[in-house]
Amino acid sequence: MPTETDHVLGEETGAVAATPRRGSRVVGVLLPLALFQAYDYLVPAGLELVRGDIVTVPLGRRSVTGIVWGDGAGDVAPEKLKQVTARLDLPPLPAITCDFVDWVAQYTMAPVGAVLRMAISVPDALEPERAMKAWQLGDIATAKTAGAKLTAARQRVVDVLTSSPPLPPTELARLAAVSAGVVAEMGKVGLLQSVPLSQKRPFGMPDADAAGPNLSGAQQKAADELSTLAPGVTLIDGVTGSGKTEVYFEAIAATLRAGRQALVMVPEIALTPQWLTRFEARFAALPAQWHSELTGLERRLTWRSVLDGSAKVVVGARSALFLPYRDLGLIIVDEEHESAFKQEDGVIYQARDMAVVRGHLAKIPVILASATPSLETIVNVETGRYRAAHLPDRHGGATLPTIETIDLRLDKPARQSWIAPRLKAEILQTLADGNQALLFLNRRGYAPLTLCRSCGHRMQCPRCTAWLVEHRFHQKLMCHHCGFDSPMPPSCPACQSEGSFAACGPGVERLAEEAEALFPDARRLVLTSDTVTGPAKAESLMRMVAEREVDLVIGTQIIAKGHNFPHLTLVGVVDADLGLHGGDLRAAERTYQLMSQVAGRAGRGEKPGRVFLQTYDPDRAVMEALKSGDRDSFLAAEADDRRQSGMPPFGRLAALILSSRDQAAVNAKAQELARSAPHRDGVTVLGPAPAPLALLRGRHRLRFLLKTRRDIAPQGVLKGWLRGQKFPGDLRLQIDIDPYSFM
Repeated sequence: MPTETDHVLGEETGAVAATPRRGSRVVGVLLPLALFQAYDYLVPAGLELVRGDIVTVPLGRRSVTGIVWGDGAGDVAPEKLKQVTARLDLPPLPAITCDFVDWVAQYTMAPVGAVLRMAISVPDALEPERAMKAWQLGDIATAKTAGAKLTAARQRVVDVLTSSPPLPPTELARLAAVSAGVVAEMGKVGLLQSVPLSQKRPFGMPDADAAGPNLSGAQQKAADELSTLAPGVTLIDGVTGSGKTEVYFEAIAATLRAGRQALVMVPEIALTPQWLTRFEARFAALPAQWHSELTGLERRLTWRSVLDGSAKVVVGARSALFLPYRDLGLIIVDEEHESAFKQEDGVIYQARDMAVVRGHLAKIPVILASATPSLETIVNVETGRYRAAHLPDRHGGATLPTIETIDLRLDKPARQSWIAPRLKAEILQTLADGNQALLFLNRRGYAPLTLCRSCGHRMQCPRCTAWLVEHRFHQKLMCHHCGFDSPMPPSCPACQSEGSFAACGPGVERLAEEAEALFPDARRLVLTSDTVTGPAKAESLMRMVAEREVDLVIGTQIIAKGHNFPHLTLVGVVDADLGLHGGDLRAAERTYQLMSQVAGRAGRGEKPGRVFLQTYDPDRAVMEALKSGDRDSFLAAEADDRRQSGMPPFGRLAALILSSRDQAAVNAKAQELARSAPHRDGVTVLGPAPAPLALLRGRHRLRFLLKTRRDIAPQGVLKGWLRGQKFPGDLRLQIDIDPYSFM
């Protein structure tokens, strides 16, 4: 980590310190590094700087880009300071972006420079925009007089440009079916002339007044309320298939008419293809996108367009929240209950909650949409902090599916099988009727555990406290926590027995193998994050299902939400109990949400849908709630349990994860922290205890859990507890405010 001497003591680093003039201004420049404060720099004479300006400054022997964060702290002698090198020719980061970075850093207790790094995450976007070259026709007659010949290949190039605007070299070569060399040679002899070409943005300009679909009465009522663009948070609470997207599209249209930008956050990249199709049909253009699958050029162009305001609508993953919007007027969080909005690495934050903060700072509306809202959001509605718009019915006359449980204690699958006889019969009938079915199992790979029949050895990740998962499609073992993979060994590493490995339990690949045996004539498709590798692939696979090129879908949670398959009438959940194991305080709530979402894929067209949940405990409260559809009573009971135990949203939690490659160092530091743990009314410290993943990526881990009353901010307690603590060498402390994962 850079130290103060890196930027103020030019003599020690080899840089030349500025000679300050009397009254020289000092500014604080925040660098996108893991720093808790801005560094002071002198402003050269004649250079005017304001908060948000993007500048280059010296840091040691290198030049780095940073953001003017305000006036300098003034705690370093001016003669020891270096000067700002230059201000980049870009609009400054908006003040609201800077304020948001500050707020997130304080709340999450993360280095403010690390949060800034998320806002300026595309270094190339800070460089001057590169000029592209295009070719147009040159003076053909003059070139021929000078000896240039029009071969058949060259004539094809001329024919293309005769009826086309100037084209980039690769595009021109492709359309004319010639090599790049042919195009280049034509330029050299004057048959073609180069002209500058501005780079095309990877999005269009949405038309707010394009005709939208006919809305139902409930949809129109909700749309009218949202289109007022009043500041504050509104929940669209609508059953699956009720048309929530079309409702918040009307709020987007109102935002565009007001000349402002809109952000739509989605939890999964796989959700975007169908969403983009609907958006384009509504607004006659594609929005800007922001996710990990974009090319470097697309990221650069989109970042600059968000900053200059030309990107009017952005749809993206959680990181899209930190883009430098010139004039953001609306934020929408679709599927707001999804745990994918929680960032678990680096700066740890809950994007849904930070979206609410971003809206509050800017005094703009925030819309949360879900068929299964989180308990936190429901409580905020009940206490009047959030507004709510309800869509209780499916759009277009479709009905909600019926949900039944299959008791696996009574209706037992055959040995080494996981589909109960009842579910098998229902799928066979569905396929015979010409309809589609979905088998759902939220577990990737072939089997969650591989062991040796001879000695009992279990294949474990060498870097984590986790079993290796067999992925038979890829012919390897994988760790789903750190990404380690290896080929399946020919013999047991412990006893050297050959051919002794046994797969234990089902993954979705093994379920597909069983489905092939039970339904050999069905056209099958496996949908997991291993097969849906990006938006383009997702669009292709989802289209296959929608166009009935598939009879039976076997998938994980990637198929559970946002997709509309009108001919899918049956959903079978192979293991409805899967998410209920372990110590997650939200286990029942998450199970209800996931089961409801996957059930919502059935019966979205004219034909009614049916859902079967295979379970060993059909009398459990969450299963009863799913069968009856009584969500409110289930959530009320969950709320009572959490209220009595002081758990969120009625109390506050913060997790501290101490880790190192040296287990003894972790244990010693944990005991030191335990001895100084705070003890006061309304504050409880649990631990230290080994994390469920006690070894992760080669690091030994111990956890503390800080629990406070709702009126006590855990950040203040943590600051007092950790004041003066040192974490030398490989020791690392990770703080997670409002933890969602307890691994």
